[in-house]
Amino acid sequence: MHSLPLFHRIAGQPVIVLGEGEMAAAKARLVERAGGRVVGADDIEARLALIALDAPEDAAAALKARGVLVNVADRPELCDFTLPSLLDRDPVLIAVSTGGASAGLAKVLRLRLEQFLPASLGALATGLAAARATMRARWPDGAERRHALDAALAAGGALDPLDEASPDRIAKWLEKGAAVDSQIVEIVLASDDPDDLTLRQARWLGSADAVLHDAAIAPAILARSRADAVRLPRDAAPPAGARLTVILRRG
Repeated sequence: MHSLPLFHRIAGQPVIVLGEGEMAAAKARLVERAGGRVVGADDIEARLALIALDAPEDAAAALKARGVLVNVADRPELCDFTLPSLLDRDPVLIAVSTGGASAGLAKVLRLRLEQFLPASLGALATGLAAARATMRARWPDGAERRHALDAALAAGGALDPLDEASPDRIAKWLEKGAAVDSQIVEIVLASDDPDDLTLRQARWLGSADAVLHDAAIAPAILARSRADAVRLPRDAAPPAGARLTVILRRG
């Protein structure tokens, strides 16, 4: 990754916006939409700045010297952070970034995503948040709870995110419940290129609680697994409580 993606809460916080014209106005609207307060460069409490100037070098340098994190329009080499193209399904936010390489590409990708991600995503997220206590009561074990939710959110599942009716089925899904069995699957790798993984293999890796693998497995393959997945040598026993264990080996 070229950057660490973060969602920064700015509600009620001052954010410096420098510039004139539509570019600066758009950045100010974005700050206000997220609940921030647009301020000038003299605000000593501000920790973020968005700059849209024809000659931004001096302003950016002065703010950076004060410890302010800076974004400069169309000048990625001056940026401490970049602004992604946002798909808003509140409270779901999907950010598409190219690290400043091409804002146009990020925008087009976001527009393509807009076409098939339903407006009901926000309602689904809100409903799941409200059901958190009920889910904990039905599935006290964290791994079991996670896999029950994974199964419900899978394509064709009771809570498939791409199905606009899913938010209306949360209560029925909780009432019915679902037993989640432990599973061990083996992936035989044809290469070190993660793009050679099948969709099913990539899905297994992305949802596994534990990954058992040889030392020779490429880091790019392992990076497709969950960051919190337990990683163990291939001859180790699956950890207790793991609902899905993936074994990786070379073909």
